[in-house]
Amino acid sequence: MNQSLEKRHQALRGAETKAEFLFTTIEEKGIIRGGVTEKDINKEIYELAFQLFGIKKYWHKRIVRAGSNTLFPYRENPPNLTVAPEDIVFLDFGPIFEDWEADLGRTYVLGNDPVKQKLRDDIEKAWDEGKAYFLSKPDITSSELFFYMCELAKAYGWEYGGPHAGHLIGEFPHEKIQGDDIVNYIHPDNHKPMSESDHNGHPRDWILEVHFIDREREIGGFVEKLLTVE
Repeated sequence: MNQSLEKRHQALRGAETKAEFLFTTIEEKGIIRGGVTEKDINKEIYELAFQLFGIKKYWHKRIVRAGSNTLFPYRENPPNLTVAPEDIVFLDFGPIFEDWEADLGRTYVLGNDPVKQKLRDDIEKAWDEGKAYFLSKPDITSSELFFYMCELAKAYGWEYGGPHAGHLIGEFPHEKIQGDDIVNYIHPDNHKPMSESDHNGHPRDWILEVHFIDREREIGGFVEKLLTVE
């Protein structure tokens, strides 16, 4: 690995490690709970991130989704719900640490509903399987990985809930550098190898997302983490 790539990966991993610490602290403080709205939780997390790291800047909208709202992918803006005592909740936050983007998603289950717990556990297993599949195929395309994640959803008894299965990540603002084209997403119509350099000849790093849903039960689970950085 060349020096500049190693430095980039250290920065991305450092940003994700801080985001992981934020999520751990959210759990420890009991911020995800019933009887408050999604917006209430979002505000408390924003304040906690500022206390811990002085963060005010996020590269994408901060998402807290509970109950039936967990069916909706990122681009949707469903109405603000109050979290129920035995709800399923997911977070999707993109804080910026020293101009490097993090993007972490995680699912939480309040109470002891076995179906919701299975969904939470299945998406974590599927993420690991998705990474293993990605590593096993050096020339894998984005569309190949997307369809593999859809097949995993079926294998676990769920439906894949999003229009893509991840995206590029990098130095803020990566969208300005890379644009918002489907070639920057793990998308069914993106047939470019994921290992291909960007239009400036620089290596690209990816986030892998898993969003499994059950429309009948009106529940979904979501997880996302760095795919290409160890």
